[in-house]
Amino acid sequence: MKKISVSVVVGLLGITLYGCASVPLEKKDQLIAAAQSCLGSVDLPEGFSGKFELVEDAQLLGEALGAPNKGKLCQGRVYKSNKDGQIIIYRAWNSTNPNSKFGKWWAFQAPTGEIAQYRSGYEICYQWSPLDTLVSCTLKPESKVVVGTGQSAECSEYLSYPVSARQQIYIEDASASVTDCITLKGEFSWK
Repeated sequence: MKKISVSVVVGLLGITLYGCASVPLEKKDQLIAAAQSCLGSVDLPEGFSGKFELVEDAQLLGEALGAPNKGKLCQGRVYKSNKDGQIIIYRAWNSTNPNSKFGKWWAFQAPTGEIAQYRSGYEICYQWSPLDTLVSCTLKPESKVVVGTGQSAECSEYLSYPVSARQQIYIEDASASVTDCITLKGEFSWK
């Protein structure tokens, strides 16, 4: 068995730390996201691939990716909607905050099933939204979005959500990127 000298170990450690220190702050979240195990795929769902084109936008992708336990996306890919694509997207939001109607987080499918399952699938902490209103809108042509899967979220010491395979859509400025919106109110429906 070979012995490694202390100076070699310290030298290697120094090089490693220098490499980490030289990474710009805005890239650290991306590195964290890439280093962990994300679930699912960033490929477009069936029926949507012909409505988008893949584009490069590192800044937009960086805004959508989040650190573990902080929400946002675990992994993602930037797409631009085609000129002739009709793409309906959905957002459950907080009616007591009208500014949240056109928030950054959307989905390709309308919510169904239990609210708790929806929260878990999309990592939506109860503090962030009661999810009492739904808006469906058409994505405007040539809008850039990030499609990815959910990052883990720690809501409190009693509740956290793991990474999810459910796809989410991140839109930097949804109010400028969507049109023809229809708003629906949530109602009690007990089973």
